[in-house]
Parts: sequence; structure tokens; C-alpha cells
Amino acid sequence: MVVELLSVGTELLMGSIVNTNAQFLAERCARLGVSVFCQTVVGDNPGRLREAVDTAVSRSDMVILTGGLGPTEDDLTKEICAQAFGWPLVEDGHTRERIQGFFKNSIYKVIPENNWKQAMIPQGALVLDNDNGTAPGLIMEKDGKRLILLPGPPNEMIPLFNNQVEPYLRKLRPGFLVTRMVKVCGVGESQVEDMLLDLIDGQSNPTIATYAKTGEVHVRVTASASDEETGDKLIKPVVKEIKKRLGRAVYSVREEETLEMTLVRLLKKHELTVATAESCTGGLVASRIVNVSGASDVFKEGFVTYSNKAKRKHLDVSKGTLKKYGAVSSQTAREMAIGGAFATDSDVCVSVTGIAGPDGGTEEKPVGLVYMACCFKDKVTVEKYQFKGNRDKVREHAAVRALDLVRRTVLENCE
Repeated sequence: MVVELLSVGTELLMGSIVNTNAQFLAERCARLGVSVFCQTVVGDNPGRLREAVDTAVSRSDMVILTGGLGPTEDDLTKEICAQAFGWPLVEDGHTRERIQGFFKNSIYKVIPENNWKQAMIPQGALVLDNDNGTAPGLIMEKDGKRLILLPGPPNEMIPLFNNQVEPYLRKLRPGFLVTRMVKVCGVGESQVEDMLLDLIDGQSNPTIATYAKTGEVHVRVTASASDEETGDKLIKPVVKEIKKRLGRAVYSVREEETLEMTLVRLLKKHELTVATAESCTGGLVASRIVNVSGASDVFKEGFVTYSNKAKRKHLDVSKGTLKKYGAVSSQTAREMAIGGAFATDSDVCVSVTGIAGPDGGTEEKPVGLVYMACCFKDKVTVEKYQFKGNRDKVREHAAVRALDLVRRTVLENCE
């Protein structure tokens, strides 16, 4: 089955928003074994939108469209798709009732007249109820071609796809495509590929592919099978071998689990508490930890000590250390970690200090130089990194490595 993704919205063409919908849908289609050959973005113009729909239908079995289902005059996706299939628009009583219920339970007292436009659907379309907005999703089928219309806001599109479109696609596709993701930190993509090269070169079913992320590498293992249980049996020994080769660089084999989620789970398992002491990352490490539900069970406190004065005041970094070695040094990173652990009475404290740039670098201490330390019950580990990229990249890479330093430290001392 060949699918095309068609994203509708002038704001996408102007760069006002990032097209995360296409990324999400492409990844989900790949996971389902559905081939996405083309992605198209078109503005809110009826002529160009009709041309894009006709072209997509001519070369694909299915077109998944996002955006343009709102109540305003420039929301034209539904109308253009109805024209393309030659279907009239009719009012759907069920959708009208849902719109009334949506506004009844909202802060708005009066339903804007243009919202009733969203109750008009192409006659013969399958309506997908949207529990997070007023625009329903739609599935249109004609002469072996399918159009799937989804709302543009990700908080509406994603749950609607997960709950209603994915089951629909699974029924269309014979067999199963089962995938598992092995997530790796601390090893580069080329090194991971080199360590797995014989497995990759010899792949048939399952297949193995590596993907570089910021500070991480993800290894996707995919098996084609008649059912999910058979696919799992094909994947299991391959994942086991990958984990064996990569060792503790593997932090998770769970599709949705992030590095910080793994860390919080590990800290809970060993009943440990953690604190952060950050300089160049400016709170990024703490922010990622507290993004995890349940982080309050393990996270005590975070310090952002950007200035030397703050390092001395809150973390008890000695004046002599700062004067002799500077803020960006292994000695300062060590004292920051120790001071943060002592100040918060935490089992673990990770510190980060570096030069994110673009200014401030010297020949001795260039931009991208970062020191980090992890204090674990009076035992301190210090690491030095030289990151590449702009200011944001340096900070992001440093935050990832700091989280992984805590993870590895806990593993080394507790397992």
C-alpha cells in the first residue's frame, strides 16, 4: 500500500510552525509497514489544494491529509476532497450534537455560527469523532482510493490517529510489521554501526537500521510476520545480541521511553534521590528530569549557578579553585557536584560547567568544552567533553551526557 502525506496550511509554508504532524505520521506508517513515497505541503488556496489532492490520488493508494478542517473560510480541505470525489456535503446530526456538547462544557456561552460548518461532511464518508476539538476526522473511500482527513493541531491529530486511524490501517494491511527500538547513549552512530555491521549486512527479516539523535543513537529492529507473536519471536534474539554487543550503552528497549524516564525509573528502583548543579546548561538537565511523571519521588532540587558568585554561595565552590582553575574545569565541576549533594542531602548530584559559545572560548578552553561530575555517596566521577555545533547543540548534548552519567554511575554502583 502506497501512502502520501499531504499537509495543509499556509503557516507551514511560511515557516510559522514546524510540521511535526508529517514526522509523526511518517514514523507511524513505517511502523505499520505502510510505504510513504511522497510528502507534500500546500497552502490554503483552493486551486493549489485541489491540484495537490488530484496528484496525490493519482500516484498513491491512500492520502493522509492534516489541517484545513477548522471553522474559518480558509479551511478548505474537506470541501476540496469532496469535490475531488464528486461527493456532496451534508449535515451530520451526530457531529452537530458533539459540537453542541463541546461548547456546552467550555468557557464559551455562544456557539459561533461558522462552527456549524464543521458538521457538514462529504456524503458517504466515515466520521471519526474528535474528543479534543470540534473538527471530526474523516475517511473517504472510492474506486480503491482512500482519503483520510485529520485535524491539524497535534493534540487533536495524534490521539485521533492512535485510537481510530491506526486500527483502521491495521485491518487493511495483511500480516504484521513488528518493531523494537534499542536506544543507545554515549556511543556515536558510526561506532554503533561498526559494532553491528555484520548483523546489518546479513539482515533479511528482521531488518536493522540506525538513527542518529542528539547525543543518542536509536537502533530499529523490524520484522515482517503473519502475526505479532511470530514477529516478536523473530526480533527477540536480534535485540538480545545487540544489547550484548553494546552493553551498558543501551539504556532502553522501550519505544516510548526517553533517557530521563529510564533514569527516574532506575533511581526509584534503588530508592535514590538526585540533585543537579548546572552552569552552561542553565537548568536543562533538571527540566528533563522533572518532565517525567513521578520525578518528585527522586528529584530533590536543582541549582543554576551561572556566575562564580552563585557557585560559591550555593555550592560552596572555593574561591581558590575558581581563581586557579576557572569556572570551566574538572576541579570546579567536582566541587559543584559535591556541594550540590551536601546542600540537598541527595544520594546523587550531577554538575555541568562549560563554554556553550559562540563567545567566551580561548585556545586553551575552546567553545564546546564541557566538564561534568557525578557525586554518588561521596564518590565523584568527572568527565570532559568537547562538543561541536552551535550554542543550543552544545547545551543539548551536555544535558544528554549529564543524564547518562547519572544513569551509568547508578548502574556501576548498584547493579
